[in-house]
Amino acid sequence: MSDVRRANVDDARELVRLRAVMLGALSDAPPEPGEWQHTALRTLRQQLPDPAADLAAYVVDAPGRPGMLAACAVGVVDLRLGGPVDPSGRSGYVFNVATDPAYRRRGFSRACLGALLDWFAGRGVRTVDLKASPEGEPLYRELGFRSTSMPAMRRGGGL
Repeated sequence: MSDVRRANVDDARELVRLRAVMLGALSDAPPEPGEWQHTALRTLRQQLPDPAADLAAYVVDAPGRPGMLAACAVGVVDLRLGGPVDPSGRSGYVFNVATDPAYRRRGFSRACLGALLDWFAGRGVRTVDLKASPEGEPLYRELGFRSTSMPAMRRGGGL
């Protein structure tokens, strides 16, 4: 298996492509191209070069395809007020785990997510959240994620 590595600015375009793969899998149709891609690309190009940034991405290169990614896991550290369970108030959010369809079932997403979880731990983050697709839920459960009693709610934006 290819080695997992921390993404760099040269991976930004591929990370946006894999985000579209993930979004398409969640909605059964690829997302329409648009401003979201330019904004995501700009954010990645600003955040990825900074090792102190609160955003990190871990990737596996596509075997035999220079410049192409097989899989990724991307997340951020949020600062909230601490509480009894986690006094630091630092929490993680994984918002993009994706594998190119040509490279699925090889453990690439597991490796990327494992590296991202290690990154969170290294930053003192004890609580990490994510939203699971039905396909991803078994992997997340194997890695220690559990359903919570708190209902997810959102104001504005898409559902």
